[in-house]
Amino acid sequence: MSEPITDEELTALALAADPDVEVAPGAVPIDLWGGNGPAHPLPSWYMPVPVGSPRPLRGWRRAVALVVVGSFLAINAYGLCSTYGVVTFG
Repeated sequence: MSEPITDEELTALALAADPDVEVAPGAVPIDLWGGNGPAHPLPSWYMPVPVGSPRPLRGWRRAVALVVVGSFLAINAYGLCSTYGVVTFG
C-alpha cells in the first residue's frame, strides 16, 4: 500500500460489505495485514495501550478516599438513597 486508506474509503467499503458474511478461518486482522503491528488480542486502534499508571494515593488523600467510599457503602448498606437526590414521601 503506497497511500493510506481514507475515512471516506473505509466508510464506502463498510457500507458496501455484506453484514452476514462469515469470517474465513485464516483471516488476518487489519493491524497485522501490513506486517507492522504487534500481535495483541485487540488492535491498538480499538483499545490503545495506556500511557502510564496513576500514582497510588498516599497520606491524607488515601484517608479521604477511604472515608468517601466507606460513607457511600455505609449509606447504601442501611438502605438509604445516596445518589438520587432528595427523596420525598407523601
